[in-house]
Amino acid sequence: MDSLTAFAAVGFAAVSWDGHFTKAGTRSFRHALDYREPFCQMTDGEMIALLDELLDLRRALGAHEMMLQAAKCLTSAQCMTAYAMASELMRSDGPFEPEERRFLDHLAVILEMSKFEAQRIDAVFEIFHSRLTLSSTLELNPVVPC
Repeated sequence: MDSLTAFAAVGFAAVSWDGHFTKAGTRSFRHALDYREPFCQMTDGEMIALLDELLDLRRALGAHEMMLQAAKCLTSAQCMTAYAMASELMRSDGPFEPEERRFLDHLAVILEMSKFEAQRIDAVFEIFHSRLTLSSTLELNPVVPC
């Protein structure tokens, strides 16, 4: 596995940690890659080939083994960024569920990150995705919470 595939594999494992691929999770994962070098330079065909490869790896190895193999291919800085991507992907749809928290704790161990580093990253996304109570003088249509 090369480092490009390994990095993407961590995010892919995060959106499929429970064996399900939701439309929102898949869209969030694609968005996370679309705005990151070198993924943003890939053609649609190259991106589709990468996603197909990740799906094949996930089916053949399972999320755990895929993450173990990916971790071996990433530098410590790449591991930290991959963890941050996974944390944001998992936090973006609401507060961490206990199973999601366990997945991220396990991912941090696999990526050889300290608990402090992982908690620091997670804290940023807790702030970034916190629920806001805002008021406005604009006439808005009622919004259904996510």
